[in-house]
Amino acid sequence: MSATVRWGFLSTANINDKLLAGAAESDRVDVIAVASRDAARAGAYARERGIQRAYGSYEELLADPDLEAVYISLPNLLHVEWSIRALEAGKHVLCEKPLSRRPQDVERAFDVAEQSDRLLMEAFMYRHNPQTAKLEELVGGGAIGRLRLVRAAFSFRLENAQDVRLDESLDGGGLMDVGCYCISGARLLGGEPERVYGEQVPSVSGVDELFTGTMRLQGDVLAQFDSGLALPERDELEAIGEDGSLFLDDPWHCQRPVIELRTAGGMEEIAVERADSYRLQLENMSDAIRGEAEPLLSREDALGQARAIDALYRSAAEGRPVNL
Repeated sequence: MSATVRWGFLSTANINDKLLAGAAESDRVDVIAVASRDAARAGAYARERGIQRAYGSYEELLADPDLEAVYISLPNLLHVEWSIRALEAGKHVLCEKPLSRRPQDVERAFDVAEQSDRLLMEAFMYRHNPQTAKLEELVGGGAIGRLRLVRAAFSFRLENAQDVRLDESLDGGGLMDVGCYCISGARLLGGEPERVYGEQVPSVSGVDELFTGTMRLQGDVLAQFDSGLALPERDELEAIGEDGSLFLDDPWHCQRPVIELRTAGGMEEIAVERADSYRLQLENMSDAIRGEAEPLLSREDALGQARAIDALYRSAAEGRPVNL
């Protein structure tokens, strides 16, 4: 069996181009098919990007016997439905984050993956980057002493009123689109939330355009974050311990990987090699399909993510802290 895994992309979303660029750099990933609900759109998309096969429906792509894995970048509400359909069709699935805001749906999708003997992984690309691994190493190694607080932010200004991320019926919203990174980063460093409190400001369409959250994590670690679709472009993460802090100016995109270690003795910049997070994500999944690695992100991680998102939305709706 070839070491190269044959992939198909379910949808023609903009995010695909970042994964295609990463795939082009890898000898373990071959994207050979793409599907759209419109055959002409799929054909034009495939021709422009040098993809061999184009399908005018998602069902046609899933019926292609040559495809081993699919990447799903559909609107949020459709993630679980099409992940399950792909798994039942015998494909391994990398599903764009967030897999779901509903823990029961995440459980259902992973149950199908186990029953189908196929892999399912939620696509948080930053988790695969060397910068993230270095941050984990520094926190775990005591570089800042006992971790006490995680602070995170991710926002940008979404100008297109027709963007699916502003569609409440498709599970849009700032927390789902960018705030989920802040939750993921806090959970990675501090463990699962035990209690959360969220506040949101709705957009005209009804989704949250601003969201702030406070989370009490395991071991008395607190986390604070803000996210939004109506703010300037901002992305940062800071892990604060009793002896210092670690600051990342580009924690999610990882285009300028560097970690600032701030202590009473001053500030030290810790350089990290630059790497394509999307390529690493596809390679991790491909290696796992070949039995040469474990998927970096597990069922438990996706479930913890959904539980936190669900609790934060419930807290914001009810105006009170929510225990998990």
